[in-house]
Amino acid sequence: MKATRSYVMRARADAVADTRQRILQAAFDLSGERMSLEIVLGDIADRAGVSVQTILRHFGSREALFDAVAEFARGQISAERAAPAGDVAAAVHVIFSHYETRGDAVLRFLAQEFWDERARELTDRGRRMHRDWVRTVFAPQLGARPTAGRETLTDLLVVATDVYTWKLLRRDRRLDRAAAEGRVRDMITALLAAPATSAPGG
Repeated sequence: MKATRSYVMRARADAVADTRQRILQAAFDLSGERMSLEIVLGDIADRAGVSVQTILRHFGSREALFDAVAEFARGQISAERAAPAGDVAAAVHVIFSHYETRGDAVLRFLAQEFWDERARELTDRGRRMHRDWVRTVFAPQLGARPTAGRETLTDLLVVATDVYTWKLLRRDRRLDRAAAEGRVRDMITALLAAPATSAPGG
């Protein structure tokens, strides 16, 4: 009897977790397709295959749902951007793969930060996340620099690998991905080739 009850409880817990995951994924996907203020709970419910009441039962409110989506997104994005430290080519390939999938959505989200406080909080978090990514991925190269020049080099590597750089090359210049990646690798190689005794660009 206990084994049966335990099995039923586990099955229910799994069903709850699956439903929650589908809701989070649906909200995350929609946030990449539309402005955040355009997304209503009914849209998320339809995408996730649940009712609005189910969403409210899991999260309590639209605001609480989007707070949970922010954490969910952070985990997914961190996994997508994982790259071996010190490997420039791998870092550029990984960040381009991320932008090819989510770059346009990120740009759409950045456009909201001037009038949407929640968007501003999330884009600020994204900037910190990207800078931390640069520090981690280029740690061997940055560690070889004098302390005085390390932050300057970090700034320049952030710019070289930023979503706006991807946009300039892929959307504005309309380069194919291989050519665009090559441009970014060239930028990074030039930055890293600057004398270690001075900060690139002063």
